[in-house]
Amino acid sequence: MEQIENRKITFLLADDHSIVRQGMEITISDIVPDAIFYHTSSLQKVIELVETKGIEIAVMDAHFPDGNSLHIIADMKKANPDIKILIFSGLEEEVHALKFFKAGANGYLSKLSEEEEVKEALLHFIQKGEFYSEISRNLLVQLIANPDLINPLSRLTKRELQIAEMYADGLGNLEISNSLDIKQNTVSTIKKNIFEKLKIENIVELIDLIKTHHKI
Repeated sequence: MEQIENRKITFLLADDHSIVRQGMEITISDIVPDAIFYHTSSLQKVIELVETKGIEIAVMDAHFPDGNSLHIIADMKKANPDIKILIFSGLEEEVHALKFFKAGANGYLSKLSEEEEVKEALLHFIQKGEFYSEISRNLLVQLIANPDLINPLSRLTKRELQIAEMYADGLGNLEISNSLDIKQNTVSTIKKNIFEKLKIENIVELIDLIKTHHKI
């Protein structure tokens, strides 16, 4: 394994599972023997550490019990514009990676990767400041042709999104029509439009999309 000698790179390892952080520290230490590490299991602590500890590389999970990493990437970059952020996540790369790239992450690595792949990806990330797997590269190419790829819900109007959320929260046509003071058949028509625009066939698929692209 190639080593990067005599460089005191400061890493932040952010994951709510300590075994993941420990494994990551061991792997990175093989590559950067003089590395300095800070650990946190909380999203709240991430910004504080980036602001105070001169973090150069952050390896962090996509999701924490206290929130989603997506929403703090911009703040991390504001605190340190040179920081490089690698998302290390068990969430499906095909579904989630683009959102993190758009937010400012410099790479996305799946927790389902083999150990050798993780080492290669980390070495590349530490040397180049970015890592795009084959899946991510394909997604980025597709994105050029189809900007909706990041978030299919962007096809919906404001009213359609509002109603889609209500369906996802378990409300029926009658409750939605009463709540929004519109006719039931208007609600049905909007539901039909939502399903057509999102290319889905049932509420279960709708809930899944809302959870993936809106609530996370």
